[in-house]
Amino acid sequence: MGNYLFKQLRFVRTNTVQRVKDMSMEKACIVPRGFNNNVLWNLGHILFVHERFSFALINEKMELPNHFAELFAPGTKPENGGTPLPELDEIIFLLSNQMDRIEQSLENRLEEQLEKPYVTSTGLEISTIKECLSFCLYHEGMHFAAIKSIKQQLGKEEIV
Repeated sequence: MGNYLFKQLRFVRTNTVQRVKDMSMEKACIVPRGFNNNVLWNLGHILFVHERFSFALINEKMELPNHFAELFAPGTKPENGGTPLPELDEIIFLLSNQMDRIEQSLENRLEEQLEKPYVTSTGLEISTIKECLSFCLYHEGMHFAAIKSIKQQLGKEEIV
């Protein structure tokens, strides 16, 4: 774990997992008033996007169940049209192991160029593996904040 980028990725991921590890599946699936999604969707989305940016964009195999794209890809919503949801524990397990896979696969490839630059939905052009992983820090941080806000709102709704 010599590279600062992997250290930061693990730090962010540890915080994300810690934030949700004691949640029930029932609570993780509630979309509070004023929100577009729930904790489970945010976690699955983080997992899916990291997989995409760490593996798919460099033509490597993503190691997720096939239906995760239908559930968690950008543009999806928690209402999944009948596709069975993974359990919260499964998502947490996958999130916890993903960093090891990413570091083992990419630690010596950070400067490698993508076949063609990728432009994010926010307009950022990414052209190296290092830039892909750096974007993942930003992306997970945004969804960590969403998870934190959803959990706060769920706590308020219980009191009301």
